[in-house]
Amino acid sequence: LLGTNGNGKSTLMKCIMGLVRPDRGHLSLTIDGQVHDLTKLSPEMIVDLGVALVPENRLVFPGMSVLENLLAGAYQRGDKKTVAEDVERMFGRFPRLRERAAQLAGTLSGGEQQMLAVARALMSRPKLLLMDEPSFGLAPLVVEEIFRIVADLHKDGATIFLVEQNAHMALEVAHHFYLIEQGRISFSGTPGALAEDEVIRRAYLGSSKA
Repeated sequence: LLGTNGNGKSTLMKCIMGLVRPDRGHLSLTIDGQVHDLTKLSPEMIVDLGVALVPENRLVFPGMSVLENLLAGAYQRGDKKTVAEDVERMFGRFPRLRERAAQLAGTLSGGEQQMLAVARALMSRPKLLLMDEPSFGLAPLVVEEIFRIVADLHKDGATIFLVEQNAHMALEVAHHFYLIEQGRISFSGTPGALAEDEVIRRAYLGSSKA
């Protein structure tokens, strides 16, 4: 989902997670062939459906350790054995988190916090992973690493809905994209459906009109 600031990208993410309620209408999501009206569900129920959010600005729990943050991502799961297995799986995917397992999350670098935010979301075993501006505020080399992680997650079978202002990077990993302008979806299609310079211009500048 591409678009300039203030067009509703993050608000849509929060609506999907039940954190914000639409003023009118309905928001539905189809998972495993079953349609769910998200406007009638609590955030906890939406997580139980298999949806997880990597929020804008990461929002890790700064006073908790890396390990405690990961366990918080699995708070609705009751099987301690599989939770422990998934913690180990996250440490395998993100080796730097293993090195910092006992470290307070608030003392991590921005890139490490982003990795932790992704790993924490994955601890709920989501079928749909929402990622809101994962490259925000990160150095270019770290951004490249984060997008490599996004591509790897997809190769492993994850369905990802990505909100991103870095249109160049987003178009490299996306299979389908939407442009949002003034709160409305103005275009939907594959990355090749519009010329990249047109996508970039509209994503950064808004309307394509002269």
